[in-house]
Amino acid sequence: MKKLLITATSALLLSLSAMGPAIAAGGGNIKLDKADIDPNNKNSLQRGARLYVNYCLGCHGLKFQRYNRMADDLGMDDALVAENLMFTTNKVAETMDIAMPEREAQKWFGQTPPDLSLIAREKGIDYIYSYLTTFYVDESKETGVNNRVFPNASMPWVMWKLEGWKKPVYKEVEDHGETVTKLVGYEQLTEGELSPEEFKSAMLDLTNFLHYVGEPIKQTRIAIGLKVLAYLLLLFILSIFLKREFWKDVH
Repeated sequence: MKKLLITATSALLLSLSAMGPAIAAGGGNIKLDKADIDPNNKNSLQRGARLYVNYCLGCHGLKFQRYNRMADDLGMDDALVAENLMFTTNKVAETMDIAMPEREAQKWFGQTPPDLSLIAREKGIDYIYSYLTTFYVDESKETGVNNRVFPNASMPWVMWKLEGWKKPVYKEVEDHGETVTKLVGYEQLTEGELSPEEFKSAMLDLTNFLHYVGEPIKQTRIAIGLKVLAYLLLLFILSIFLKREFWKDVH
């Protein structure tokens, strides 16, 4: 009986741990910054949606996300979404897709900008946040910028007005007995509309929104799963006592 109880408890703990955040993919050996987001913060998700529509949706669609689903999940009115967040369609039930032709996009950027509906599930939130916060000036590139997490990215830095421009700061350090040059930080060249702290907070909101888009029902699924597991645990305990009651005269 004790072995059975231990086995059931272990299974429960494993199930609960499986509901935790996935390990960020992508990035290789590059150290990623921690994206401390709150998927239950609707104000953060609303701000992230506004940022995405204004700065990202021109090139990167969300073909698996519908405007009215986003409105329902984030506590927004359909009319408000239609007035402020819809620029490519007038139907609130449409998906958040874009009108950019793939052939022209290939010519303009060297490759077609990917749809980002599932980027959070593919790369992880730490990767997204680190990518958004590590653009820097690089005059050797056609776009004038480069990125620490995704070197040689063909994407221009569309949020430079918010962040301003910054350049990388390198330093020679000892690494396994060898002197290597490493990126140790950034120097602000021009001020943006937001302070560095405000900009990082905004990028957390945007990351939070992309995390939501990757699986809109995730929080509901987790809540239902916890209730089911709690019910099964209670049923298991009651079954043990019931079994003892049935077999008490035999033993």
